[in-house]
Amino acid sequence: GRLTFFPGNQTVDLPSINFMKRYGTVFLNAYTNSPICCPSRAAMWSGLFTHLTESWNNFKGLDPDYITWMDLMEKHGYHTQKFGKLDYTSGHHSVSNRVEAWTRDVHFLLRQEGRPMVNLTGDRKRVRVMEADWRNTDKAVNWIKEEAVNLTQPFVLYLGLNLPHPYPSPYAGENFGSSTFLTSPYWLEKVNFEAIKIPKWSSLSEMHPVDYYSSYTKNCTGEFTKEEVRNIRAFYYAMCAETDAMLGEIISALGDTGLLRKTVVIFTADHGELAMEHRQFYKMSMYEGSSHVPLLVMGPGVKEHQEIPNVVSLVDIYPTMLDIARIPVPQNLSGYSLIPLLHEKTESEVSSRGPRPPWVLSEFHGCNVNSSVYMLRTGKWKYITYSDGFSVLPQLFDLTADPDELTNVAIKFPVIVHSLDKILRSIVNYPKVSSAVQEYNKRQFISWKQSLGQNYSSVIANLRWHQDWLKDKKKYENAIDRWL
Repeated sequence: GRLTFFPGNQTVDLPSINFMKRYGTVFLNAYTNSPICCPSRAAMWSGLFTHLTESWNNFKGLDPDYITWMDLMEKHGYHTQKFGKLDYTSGHHSVSNRVEAWTRDVHFLLRQEGRPMVNLTGDRKRVRVMEADWRNTDKAVNWIKEEAVNLTQPFVLYLGLNLPHPYPSPYAGENFGSSTFLTSPYWLEKVNFEAIKIPKWSSLSEMHPVDYYSSYTKNCTGEFTKEEVRNIRAFYYAMCAETDAMLGEIISALGDTGLLRKTVVIFTADHGELAMEHRQFYKMSMYEGSSHVPLLVMGPGVKEHQEIPNVVSLVDIYPTMLDIARIPVPQNLSGYSLIPLLHEKTESEVSSRGPRPPWVLSEFHGCNVNSSVYMLRTGKWKYITYSDGFSVLPQLFDLTADPDELTNVAIKFPVIVHSLDKILRSIVNYPKVSSAVQEYNKRQFISWKQSLGQNYSSVIANLRWHQDWLKDKKKYENAIDRWL
């Protein structure tokens, strides 16, 4: 997220993103509604917050027949086409993902991921590293050049990429975890190593208890040299550069066919990547690296070279798409159309639902975090609260004074904590949701365990945690029994 808008970002060249910034609008404060693939995408495709979709983990998304914004556009005469990663319906992702999410309330610490590492492949001529994404990009480009250009009706095309997601790490067991940052010399040469900031870390003893759990389960509590951290970040930036090139292919195809000036282009992501900030990689966190996403829009009626500071989130995509297509927007959505911001309309011209609220909500209920987490972002403040709101300490960050989120000022500003908590509770009864998730996790685990009989422990031993589990199987089985 921050690569796309951070003023003066010098770490890596992103020509296609810069093209969109020049000829379109960039949202400076766009957030995911849940920092993990499936729940985030469920929010984007439904326009509903995570506690409403009940997409509690990476396995549980929308029902397959859920009516998305694309379905509505198709119903209203749009020609629709999808390529690449969708991942918003239930039933995908590994057994590990599910079991790790269900058992997060158990009192044990098990590493769920491979240790993050880098890997260089190919030579200076190797442009196409993530081949599956390139194949989908080619399909989208061909579709634009061969189909879209001849259509008499309007079209909507969706292209989902896997990059810049880290790659599976085959040494790490079933489904491998994805802890390898992989690129080629071609892309790595586009990164300015001197400009890479090495993030500051708190000592392990000073970490927030939930952060410690995340750092441990992500296999990041060991020693890392500065060079290792710099490399992980550099390889991640190189993967972003490769992603940018795919965006460039789409923009070029629209340009070549004369469709660019009459097509709205939106670029966003389901979540970010911590890339060793806060002693973590991956996502599943409310820190900026994980929760802040890129969001750029260009096209007819969209103001050029515009930067929008308002907080927005992925649930806003649903009403925005309908607004573009002039389809009536359902009243029950969590999101608000971005069109008034893109067109610089006054509040009085805004939809019948009234003005956009000055906050965004993100929540997380899945693996690698041992509590439900809720984040409210408004003005300069980010308020993060856990579980029932009192058994785990909340966090408050002043993003203006402390953009790296190193100082929790919750104790210093009790009045602000109280007022932000009141707003949050008016949006979601979060202690009740946390409790419902705990019940759900237990129920799901029990039925999974029963379906396997006595065999459940050996199945767990073959999941991603196997190395830890096998060291003291009885201890961990007992911890599960106590929990149940």
